[in-house]
Formats: sequence, structure tokens, C-alpha cells
Amino acid sequence: MSAPTASAERFPQKASPLRGLLGRPELGSVVGALAVFLVFAVAADSFLRAASLSTVLYASSAIGIMAVPVALLMIGGEFDLSAGVMVTSAALVSSMFSYQMTANVWVGVGVSLLATLAIGAFNGFMLTRTRLPSFIITLGTFLMLTGMNLGFTKLIDGTVSTKTIADMEGFPSAQDLFASTLTVGGVAFKVTILWWLGLVVLASWILLRTRAGNWIFAVGGNQDAARAVGVPVAKTKIGLYMGVAFGAWISGQHLLFSYDVVQSGEGVGNELIYIIAAVIGGCLITGGYGSAIGSAVGALLFGMTSKGIVFAEWNPDWFKFFLGAMLLLATLLNAWVRKRAEATK
Repeated sequence: MSAPTASAERFPQKASPLRGLLGRPELGSVVGALAVFLVFAVAADSFLRAASLSTVLYASSAIGIMAVPVALLMIGGEFDLSAGVMVTSAALVSSMFSYQMTANVWVGVGVSLLATLAIGAFNGFMLTRTRLPSFIITLGTFLMLTGMNLGFTKLIDGTVSTKTIADMEGFPSAQDLFASTLTVGGVAFKVTILWWLGLVVLASWILLRTRAGNWIFAVGGNQDAARAVGVPVAKTKIGLYMGVAFGAWISGQHLLFSYDVVQSGEGVGNELIYIIAAVIGGCLITGGYGSAIGSAVGALLFGMTSKGIVFAEWNPDWFKFFLGAMLLLATLLNAWVRKRAEATK
């Protein structure tokens, strides 16, 4: 058997396109999304209508806005169990501050942004300072926010929901930004779809084109090794939690300006849906692997399933079963794809 030539040693062959495709974290979720799309396209005649697809995209964007920063956090090796109720907290702060202070609603929106980012910074700071698992830290925040949402709403407004702010100054312009409907070709699309796509593009750019993206993958893969080579682990994780808080702020403003009142008990359990979307999209539970595009595909799978069951006139009681089955199948497929990619290196 002849030895390799010098040229072969200096210039190794480039990876084949197939090998690169197999290494993509979102491959399994894309295959699953195509399968689900075909199932509902056959099972429901109305599924392929433009108005129906608009509804699917809206349902997907409502999850996807949060799934994107949650995916980045998971790539960084952490969880946030307070993400669901944080959305409600962001909406409540905007509404109650605007109403009680009789201020322009944009003042409440700005205060809400600062308060929500502070919650994210608190999660990150507590995690990095105490070295406790993120499960414990964010579970504590989840419980505190759940109690504060209910307690402060009852204390200030006397009920479990906020007062209407629809007649306040600044409401129409805020509604245009966070909860408007755009008509394209006679089909109505919610503006949250644009927010969702914008976050996917921004997150993909951060992960793939910036030093911060390298830091995120490094701390998720092995934070001790990352720290040893100079990666600012604490700042990276605090930044990731603040990213989740920013997504919660956007979702909270959409919730408020869609209905102009907020129920203080909303959001509980949604954090699991965000995590599921990220995992279906290819993020590893252990961190260090995943993509923003994958989280978008995971959210799209959720939207297609939740609305496709309705269009197909199936019993909606089975929705959680389908969601759990998709989670398991996507996780198994992602694990198989990753092993195949590593075997072909």
C-alpha cells in the first residue's frame, strides 16, 4: 500500500456536499416537516389554501419568536424554564405601567423592555455566580414570576386581568409594530411572521459569522475548555439569557397589543413548547450543537401540527400525543444523522 503523496497531505480533499448536508443540525427536522406537510396536504383539503397557510405561519411565529433565543441558549448548554411566564410578565409591565402612570403606552413598552432584560440578566448572573444548574435557577424564577404576575395584578387592578389601554395615546402605533396584519395578494399575514424571520436571520448571523457565535458553541461544548482559551463564559451565558428575555419582550408586546388586556395566569407551560421546538430543530440537550434555522423548522412543525389537526377535523385531544411523538422521532433522527455525519468525517 503506497504512502500518501506530499500534495495529498498538504491539501486534503474538501468534504463532499452530501457529507456537509448530513452534518446540518436541522436536517432531521426538515425531513419531518416535509412529512407532516404531505400528511396534512392529503388529509385536509383546506390545508393548502393561502389563508390556511397564513394561519399555520402565524401559529408557528408565535412559538418561533421564543424558540430562536431558547435554541441559542440550549446551544450554549443551558435551559430557561421561566421563558413562558416571562412573556406574560413583559405584557403585564407594559400594560399596568402605562395605565397606572397614565403615560403614553410607549413609555410602558420601554419600561417593560428594561424590566424583562433585567430578569434575563438575573437568571444569567445567578447561574454564573452560584454554579447551580440552570434547571434550579430558572425554576425558581418561574415560580417567582408566576406568583408576582398574579399577586401584582390583583393588588393593582383588583382582578386577575389588566385594564384596557386601547384608548391610550400611542396604542395604535404600538399595535402596528407588534400586532398588525399585513395583506399580501389578498391574504392576511400577521406581523409576527416578520419578527420571527428577522430573529432567525439575526441569530444565524450571530452563530455563524461572529466571535460571539463561536463563544456560544464553545461554552455549550465544554465551558471549562472554553474558559481555558479565554472565552468569556459568564458574559456569554448572561447575554444568552438576556436574548431569551428580549424574545419574551417581543412576544409579550404582541400579546398585549393583540387583545389590549392581559390575563395574569397565561404563559405557564409554554416554556416546554419552546424547548421542544428547539430540540425538534436539532439542538442537543447537552449543548454545543444546533442552529437557529432548526428552531424555526421545529416551530413550523408545531404550527402545522396544531392547525393541521383542526383543518383535517381530527380530534384535537390527540395533539399532545402527536407533539410527543414528533419530539421522540426528531430526536432519534437527529442522533442518527449526527452519527452518520461523524462516521463520514
